[in-house]
This record gives sequence, C-alpha cells and structure tokens, in this order.
Amino acid sequence: MLIDIEAFNRCRALVIGDLMIDEYLWGKVDRISPEAPVQVVTVTKKEFTLGGAGNVVNNIVSLRAKVSVIGVVGTGPDGYLLLKQFEELGVDISGIVQQKGRTTTKKTRIIAANQHVLRIDRETKEKLSDNTAGFIAAFIEEKIPDVDVVLISDYGKGIITRGLLSGLLSVAKKHRKIVIADPKGLDYSKYSGMSLITPNKKEAALVAGLEIVDEPTLYEAGEKILERIAVERLLITCGKDGMVLFDRDKKPHKIMAEARQVYDVSGAGDTVLAVFGLATAIGESFENSAYIANKAAGIVVGKMGTATVSQEELSCALNPRQDRHSLKRKNLPELVDLVKELKKRGKKVVFANGCFDLLHSGHIKLFSESRRLGDALIVALDNDESVRRLKGRGRPVINEKERVQILCALDSVDYVTIFSAGELENLIKQIQPDILAKGSNYSSQEVYGRELVEQSGGRVALIPVTDKISSTGIINNIRNG
Repeated sequence: MLIDIEAFNRCRALVIGDLMIDEYLWGKVDRISPEAPVQVVTVTKKEFTLGGAGNVVNNIVSLRAKVSVIGVVGTGPDGYLLLKQFEELGVDISGIVQQKGRTTTKKTRIIAANQHVLRIDRETKEKLSDNTAGFIAAFIEEKIPDVDVVLISDYGKGIITRGLLSGLLSVAKKHRKIVIADPKGLDYSKYSGMSLITPNKKEAALVAGLEIVDEPTLYEAGEKILERIAVERLLITCGKDGMVLFDRDKKPHKIMAEARQVYDVSGAGDTVLAVFGLATAIGESFENSAYIANKAAGIVVGKMGTATVSQEELSCALNPRQDRHSLKRKNLPELVDLVKELKKRGKKVVFANGCFDLLHSGHIKLFSESRRLGDALIVALDNDESVRRLKGRGRPVINEKERVQILCALDSVDYVTIFSAGELENLIKQIQPDILAKGSNYSSQEVYGRELVEQSGGRVALIPVTDKISSTGIINNIRNG
C-alpha cells in the first residue's frame, strides 16, 4: 500500500486525556533483606518517559505532526517534569492545567536483572475542580476548529468525564471533526457519538459480557457493543492476532498482524490511537487507517518499554520496495531512544565520527573492527559546512546526503546521524556510548570526547591503522592528474 507518510507533517492533532510519568528504576539484586523476605534492589540508573496520554502525544511527535494537549497535572516536581518533557518535544501545552493539591500520576517500575520486580503507582481519581473543568471546556471550544483530528486517551484517572465528552462532541460535530477514543471502564455509554473507539480484546469481552475464545465470539462481542453504544465504528485490537474494524451495516474487516518477535506490548494501544488518528486526518479511509495503525503497532511491540514509531520505520513497513537502508539514518532524539532500548537489552554501543568524504579501505577497516567491539555501531557524519571548516575550500567532494547513503549501505554500520560543527560534544553526552572508536593515528589523549565517554563509564578504543591512506591524499592525487 502506497501511503504518503510525509503528509503527517501537515497534520494538527488535539489529545485529551490522563497524563502520566513513567519512571524506571534499574538496579541489581545481591541479597535478601534481613528485615523481611524481600529482595534488596541497588538502584544503578533512573529514567523517565511520558506515559498515558503523554505516550499518545509522543507517538504523534515522532511522526512529525503538530499536537496540542489537554490534561491536568499537579504543582509538584512530577508535574513540572512532565511539562518540561512536553516543552522539549515542542508540544503546545497551553491546554494543560496545574491544579493545586492534585497528584501527578506516576508509575514507578523497578527492574533488576532484566526482571520487572515491582510497580508503584501514585495517582488520584478525584473530580476536577470547577475552575479546571471550566477552563478545559473553554479551551476545547477554542482549539477544535484549528485541528484535524481529536484523540481521547482515557486511563480512568478522572479527566475524561461524561460532561467533558458531551461538550466536546457537541463542538466537534459542529465543526465536523473526527473524534477517536481509547476507552476505559465497563460503561461505554459516555463515548456515544464518537467516530471510533479502540478497546483491546480483553476490554471488549468485559463490556460485551461474553468470553472471546475465537473469531465468532469476537465478532459477536463487536456487534453487541455496536448495538448498545451509539458509536459510529469500533476497532478491537487483538495483539498478535491483529485487529478487527466493525462498521455499521458492513461485515467486520479483519487486519492480520505480521509474525514478529514481541519484546513489550505496553503502549501499543497508544500507538494505534495516534497512528489511526493521523491516518484519518490525511484523508485515508477507516479501513486503510486500521491497516496503517496495525503496521505501526507491529513495530513498537518489537521494542522495549513504551516506544514510538518513526515516519521512516512506518514508511518502510507500508512500502516494502522502499530503500530499507534509509532506516539507518537517525536524528538525535531517535538515537537517544534507540540507545536506551539497546542498553535495556544489555547491548554494547560503539560510536565513531568523522567526515568520511570519499570512502576508502581504511574507513572500511575502521567500521568493521569497531563493529566487532560491540552490538551496534553508530557513525556520526560531519555535515557539509563542518567539512568545509575542517578541510577547506572544495570539500566535501561528496555531499552529506550521498555520504549518508554510502554509509547506510555498509553492513558494519547500524545507524548514521549528521552533526554540525560544535554539536559533537552534545551528541556524545546524549548518546553515552560504551566505546568511542578512532583510528590509531590518534593517541588516546587526542580523541575528542574521550573525557565525556569515560565520565559515563565508557572507554576509547584505538583501531590499528597500518596503511598510509587518506581521503585528502586521494583527492589531491586526482586533482594533480
């Protein structure tokens, strides 16, 4: 299926829902507590990601669409942390209310020896204050005319009330906007009037009041929900079995999932909501939107934790004939997420950087030897302006776009990114590679970024260079005839 994924760049989405912080505490277990028969976890690393409706937002940003958020957080450190993460993503947060006395929902997961040991939830389901509810209602009325699609992410934390949805659907109907909800709870009547709701199979079985054990009972559950709830359409997600789209007066439309290794299903529903919504926003049919969302879900379940999907990944999944090497090119936020995922799996990351203008045998040896030192090799490439500063007039002889394509075609290179002069330090700080690889024509002390890598627990590896060969020498030989 040929889909113009770049059309997402022009989309504007409004996400309304329960905002959360997902905290991960990574550690090791060496002993049992003398106070009680429980493991003692020594924490070695801590990280935060956006959860709940925040993960829907994160998926939309990853697909390069514009997004505004409506939600409520507290006034404590967790609320400010959540707002800061949104600001770093370039999200419109003018619809987020900081309500005094309210707890910002935070789920803390403790992981040791690659095992999920414990989860601690801090949350409140209290009713919103009248002032907060009034602000949200006014913001909805102001914002809906300017967006292409409205997405409801209900995690049952008190934001998505019957009154809020009633007012929202009235405004959306007036402006002919598509409204899609990922529902929660057993009473779906509050979603009446929605364009689509997206429960998973377990949720659909509970709401329909029957056990789903095969395709006939799945179809029966879908039809029962459509009979009881005045929604236009229903999408039941079925994990490894794909998803089924129910449309009134039509046969159920089944979309099969592709067989792939599943690492983590958390957050897949958020990806389905985000991608389905954006697909409808660019004019795709509901059947095509389900197909696209199914492809996206298949990508994120192959990643650890609450993950997102990029335009390049989705485009390649939808268009198999597309150049798959282009998937290797990553921007800095994508690389940071990739490295986090790799390290969660216990993988070692190697980093190399340079101009690589006119690739030669020395470069090939550098990459192949560097790759053997770890599980993934990231190559950072000076952009054209940076090469000109370093090498002088007439350089590079091969522009950055073509240099990226050449590097991406090498089996020894896993990911490629471009940086400009002055950005290398931040690049290394963000990625925190385990190994910084350089040719032995440098000394360890001369390697730029050595101190940064060592501060984060990594090391410098010097790859033996025996041949006296350089891009500059080759280019000068060509120029001199």
